Amino acid sequence: MACGSRKETSITQNNEKNIDQAVKYATTITAKDLGMHLFVYASDEFKGRETGEPGQKIAVKYIKDFYVNHKIASPMGGDDYFQEIPSAFLTKNSRGKKLKDSENVLAFIEGSEKPDEIVVISAHLDHLGIRGEKIYNGADDDGSGTVAVLEIAEAFKKATKEGHGPKRSILFLHVTGEEKGLLGSKYYSEHPIFPLKNTVVDLNIDMIGRIDARHKENPNFVYLIGADKLSSELHTLSENINKKYMNIDLDYKYNDENDPNRFYYRSDHYNFAKHQIPIIFYFNGTHVDYHKDSDTPDKINYNLLENRTRLVFYTAWEIANRENRLVVDKTEKR
Repeated sequence: MACGSRKETSITQNNEKNIDQAVKYATTITAKDLGMHLFVYASDEFKGRETGEPGQKIAVKYIKDFYVNHKIASPMGGDDYFQEIPSAFLTKNSRGKKLKDSENVLAFIEGSEKPDEIVVISAHLDHLGIRGEKIYNGADDDGSGTVAVLEIAEAFKKATKEGHGPKRSILFLHVTGEEKGLLGSKYYSEHPIFPLKNTVVDLNIDMIGRIDARHKENPNFVYLIGADKLSSELHTLSENINKKYMNIDLDYKYNDENDPNRFYYRSDHYNFAKHQIPIIFYFNGTHVDYHKDSDTPDKINYNLLENRTRLVFYTAWEIANRENRLVVDKTEKR
């Protein structure tokens, strides 16, 4: 019996070695779980999550409670998951409107071998609030990114708990004030919890739950913006990871320097890119409900949301676990 026990243990260990751990934990990211979160996060209860307003306070509590319940630590220590941003900063940098105090929400998984090197996964937690009698729920913008980060964090936590945690540290960064001018990410970049020189990459998720008019016939897509702007290596890695795991159609239409929409400059990743930190912006394009009260969770394609979220997870997994840090071989053009 003892010999048999040792043999079974050996087989189990060998099988464990043969498992692609990235696949094992990516499968914990499901359309069902994403939908469960989003139908809450983009509900009327959250009052459109306008920066500094009561609905946004409900939103940051929801995010914090998720991390507390999953025992994912705060990088600030203890029970403090909020990076407080004063009204004076927000108002000074906003588009002219006086704003109330707000906060970013941060959670952290420490790397096992290279803990001082930080992979940031970001999404903005705010939306447009209430206008007249209409609540702007922002299910796609950016409820989809917010719940994607939560699910990615849960997958990395499960991996860590089972002894397969990332070699580099992961910072899950939910920023406020994006709709007011990228204010939460600007504040973080000027008051970083970890030195920006230690930040390896920012994978930013802003709207990944819908299909735009350009892709009605081929919904298995996502726009990638910025992957090649600062690191040729990041672009190649991103392409290879997609081919290995997901085979999503990566559309680079909005990555063109001459694109009149200038999306590269319009989401939170840019506050990392301008500090020479490589980024990828994951985006589904605009649609008929963009910035309207009709951007509701019942219109999200949850299978697509699952696939796109898994792509970000796989990319983060590779960057966090590879031997060498990404090479920055280009300079940001301002």
